[in-house]
Amino acid sequence: MFLTALDLIGVFVFALSGGVVAVEKRLDPFGVVFLAFVAAASGGIARDVLIGATPPYALQTWTYAAVATAAGMVCYFGYGYIRRLAAPVAAFDALGLGLFAVVGARKALDAGLSPLMAAMLGMITAIGGGMARDILTAQTPMVLQRDIYALAALLGAGLAGGDYLGLPDALAAPAGAALATGLRLLALSRRWTLPLAPLDRDDA
Repeated sequence: MFLTALDLIGVFVFALSGGVVAVEKRLDPFGVVFLAFVAAASGGIARDVLIGATPPYALQTWTYAAVATAAGMVCYFGYGYIRRLAAPVAAFDALGLGLFAVVGARKALDAGLSPLMAAMLGMITAIGGGMARDILTAQTPMVLQRDIYALAALLGAGLAGGDYLGLPDALAAPAGAALATGLRLLALSRRWTLPLAPLDRDDA
């Protein structure tokens, strides 16, 4: 029940990130809702396919579509209020990143994966929706930029799925989500980036 609640909160905030981008791209109401759903569900669908949980949970239940639709409509009719936030897409994306990293890692552990592979799958869950959103709107996905994005998700998923730490789920899950979200937001505010690979002078 606890993970389900985190999952639905993650669906809503990731859908908000997709809906905001859709409104900024001047899409119609269907386009806004569609992009909201894509941002909210793509990571979870990829996770479920990889662990063999098919059909994916997002396609088995009406809740994902309903929550994403609600978030899309909030963006469509309330964009004027949302844009007053500082960098709303980045904020929603960071929160969804942390929540989905945790949910993905825990579901991977439940499927029998090792903690390391669970952390990897948590990262994939967290970055999948943002990648799909950016690709559909002709933007370079954040994970392919220098920003600390996938690394934040990986660290948060590792903490949430770290059964070897002996932490109860009720503590490990919020801690992992807070770590991923906090690191992502801190990296944005401090402009932290990962170093580029060095080039030889002859190749530059």
